[in-house]
Amino acid sequence: MCAFKLAALLLCMQIPLTSLSQSKPDERFRVLVLSETGGHHVQYSAAAKLFLDSLALKEHFAIDYIHDTKLIDRTFLGNYQLFIQLDYPPYAWGDKAVEAFIVYMNDKSHGWIGFHHATLLGTFDGYPMWEWFSSFMGGIQFKNYIATFADAQVNVEDTKHPVMRNVASTFTIEKEEWYTYDKSPRAKVHVIASVDEKTYRPESTVVMGDHPVVWTNESMPARNVYMFMGHGPWLFNNTAYRQIFANAINWASGYEKK
Repeated sequence: MCAFKLAALLLCMQIPLTSLSQSKPDERFRVLVLSETGGHHVQYSAAAKLFLDSLALKEHFAIDYIHDTKLIDRTFLGNYQLFIQLDYPPYAWGDKAVEAFIVYMNDKSHGWIGFHHATLLGTFDGYPMWEWFSSFMGGIQFKNYIATFADAQVNVEDTKHPVMRNVASTFTIEKEEWYTYDKSPRAKVHVIASVDEKTYRPESTVVMGDHPVVWTNESMPARNVYMFMGHGPWLFNNTAYRQIFANAINWASGYEKK
């Protein structure tokens, strides 16, 4: 069954909004996943949960799921070696969560993976831009996106980075929004992959020029990687996407397999 159909089935099962797992003797590390429960990305999040739960069973790590930042403080985050911001925007966080996240990211024993909506930086829904998070993402601000979607070729720039292990140097991503920002983050981050805007199908005038889509901020003590692609559940039918996702968990958790 394809990821899209499984995602729809999972939604119908009414997953609890917060799922906190019990410790198991064989777990290698613990992961916290923060995801949205509504809007355009709910099916993506459901497909990601299927993927993550399967990977956790295979690789012996534990996952807890939350859908807002109310539980997040220093003590709560301290239970996890890896924090995945799964299509959750960088605004509407409580003050305790903001402070705890900054402390968390300044600890080299921690890791973070952000997807798609994590760079929705600006003034949205009445909330001001989170300046620290913008700096973390390379000093960028959201500008535009391809609302009608486009397929495109992604070029791996750092083929030796662990996140790109066993991934082809170029691969195609179908039906993505391709956010643009007020500037490229390249000057302040290490770019791992970028999209070739000349390959957009259908063609689009919503372009940046230099357009990174996977990067890491090496000035941050915690291991971190941002991956723009993450709008729809169909991404989990893409072999390269699944491999990058799994590699990112392996690397950012600090429990990297060789």
